[in-house]
Amino acid sequence: MQYWLIKSEPFVYSYQDLERDGRTVWEGVRNFQARNNLRQMKTGDRALFYHSNEGLEVVGIVTVVREAYADPTAAKGEWSVVDFAPEQALPRPVPLRVIKSDPQLKDIALVRNGRLSVMPLKPSEFRRILELAGH
Repeated sequence: MQYWLIKSEPFVYSYQDLERDGRTVWEGVRNFQARNNLRQMKTGDRALFYHSNEGLEVVGIVTVVREAYADPTAAKGEWSVVDFAPEQALPRPVPLRVIKSDPQLKDIALVRNGRLSVMPLKPSEFRRILELAGH
């Protein structure tokens, strides 16, 4: 199993929207590194859902339920999507400032490359964020 962190602006698509919908297509990724990360995801992989721009915090856990396929919203180019389903909201959100201040998370991609919308996590990073969330 692999672990990931995905980012969305909550006013565009929030974790609560995903809970309401029960499943979503992660479309519109237009960064090659993020696209390549999507293509590496396998069914059953878990990801942390991060609210960017507003909130700046990890708020939930999602599961990959369909592996990469062509992005139906792409007018041109080879872009990919993955389907996610909600697993659970975190007992308490984990703010970016807490992540940045935690020595165990100093090398996390969220801190090193904050603009990337889909990034891998080491199992230890995933577990540490869950610990910080009281999970």
